[in-house]
Amino acid sequence: MEEQSLHTLDFAVVAGYFLLVFGLAAYLIRKENKKSNTAATSRYFLGGKNLGWFVIGASLFSSNIGSEHLVGLAGAGASGDFPAAQFEILAAFMLLLLGWIFVPFYLRSGVFTMPQFLDLRYGSWAKNYLTWVSVIAYVLTKISVTIAAGGIIFTAFLQVDFWTGSILIVLATGLYTVLGGLRAVAYTDAIQMFILIGGALALSYYGLNALGGWEGLQQRTEPAYLSLWRGMQDEAFPWTGVLLGAPILGIWYWCTDQFIVQRVLAAKNIDQARKGTLFAGYLKLLPLFIFVLPGVMAYALSQGPNPLLEFPTLNGEKVYDAALPLLSMQLLPSGLKGLVIAGLIAALMSSLSSVFNSCSTLFTLDIYQKYHPQASEKKLVQVGQLATVVLVILGLAWIPMLNALDGGLFQKIQSIQSYISPPIAAVFLLGLFVPKLNALGAKYALLSGALLGCLRLTLELNKSQLQGVWLYFAEINFLHFALFLFLFCVLILVVVSFLTQQQSSKHINQIEPIRLRALLKTDSKLTPTLSAVLLLLIAIIWYVFQ
Repeated sequence: MEEQSLHTLDFAVVAGYFLLVFGLAAYLIRKENKKSNTAATSRYFLGGKNLGWFVIGASLFSSNIGSEHLVGLAGAGASGDFPAAQFEILAAFMLLLLGWIFVPFYLRSGVFTMPQFLDLRYGSWAKNYLTWVSVIAYVLTKISVTIAAGGIIFTAFLQVDFWTGSILIVLATGLYTVLGGLRAVAYTDAIQMFILIGGALALSYYGLNALGGWEGLQQRTEPAYLSLWRGMQDEAFPWTGVLLGAPILGIWYWCTDQFIVQRVLAAKNIDQARKGTLFAGYLKLLPLFIFVLPGVMAYALSQGPNPLLEFPTLNGEKVYDAALPLLSMQLLPSGLKGLVIAGLIAALMSSLSSVFNSCSTLFTLDIYQKYHPQASEKKLVQVGQLATVVLVILGLAWIPMLNALDGGLFQKIQSIQSYISPPIAAVFLLGLFVPKLNALGAKYALLSGALLGCLRLTLELNKSQLQGVWLYFAEINFLHFALFLFLFCVLILVVVSFLTQQQSSKHINQIEPIRLRALLKTDSKLTPTLSAVLLLLIAIIWYVFQ
């Protein structure tokens, strides 16, 4: 077995990764600086609206892969929570919805941000709500968690102090994000995609080889370890929640969140955007094989009288989240260890650069420009760059709070995103197809949904003191609760809109309706076929891992 240490070749691979990423970023920044300031905001925040399908798809995939994938998915596989992979599989379906249903509306409206789209559809209140919810959530969760994960990786693999590692990954990512805007982010994402997938595939190959192939993996694990489906009463992943509740969270994240949608807004045209989402859909089938299955392999290798690896323990319990680092250090030869580490860093930097750029876009175009409508293109870009710098500082400042919070509490703070997403999904999805829905309906749906979500979170935090109906409400599976909250918000949205049509008559829906035939029209005959093939692959995976 390879000894658990890094060699010169591994450090050389990691250094080569940084040189490649910064070399590409420097080239793109220098190229952008040669252009005039005309439409500078379009170039900085949306890459000049000239991105092709490959870059869009690669960026969608890379920016989505964060610490919850690198640690959480492998840990889920090792601990027996194989159905966690369903969120990745369903993401492929959600990306089809983004490309075929949402993209035509977004690109025809000409917006830069999702709050701007809500402004056109429902007015300024809905726009302001989504802007502030998004910015606050990005700072408190995505940015700080990703920075912390970067520090952990530097400490675990490279023996670098946590704070040194955190600051290094922030400065490295922030530098090219501030200077290069979305184009630099998207193109570096494309490079990072290859590194991430390459490292993960190498890990999967060596893991299976150590087990003696697929049959060896099956022999060392119980059938439930390789099953995507759980009963309706399962506390974590009931099949009803997976099929009915998870898609609601998926619509919010993949079809309405600025963090994701900004890439398709930067497309050359609808056809390129649609092809990009389709490409990303195929890529999203990979995490099952490159993150979750390696976790199962790590568990299998820890079983038997002579285990090849052993999970660390904390308070007497095994730390399954260590699955990916354990496999990497135990099984991979020199050079490939460096590739996996580079892949982990690439995923974190990609996710971090994307959230920096998206958050600065929201602040600049939806908050700053509102109060400074006469600001020049150059000024808006400068504000966006300054906003990114401030976000870096806020993210670093928030990290110490992670240690001050109880682990369960911090997870609950993150889960608030799951509780606020159903109302946002409702106003977006129904807003596309029901013209009579109005600003008051959207306002009450968003407010009531947020309040109900906060009530659920509060009750969860105090579950030990509850009984009766309140305890039942606090213990509803979060996927079932997402479905309930979505239907509740749909009801509020429809009822309030139809009861207040006359009062809201002055508000004009500025989103142009699109007929179904026009919505599904495409210049590429191959795109519908590849979409059908993707759906078939999802069905096959569901059948094989039933």
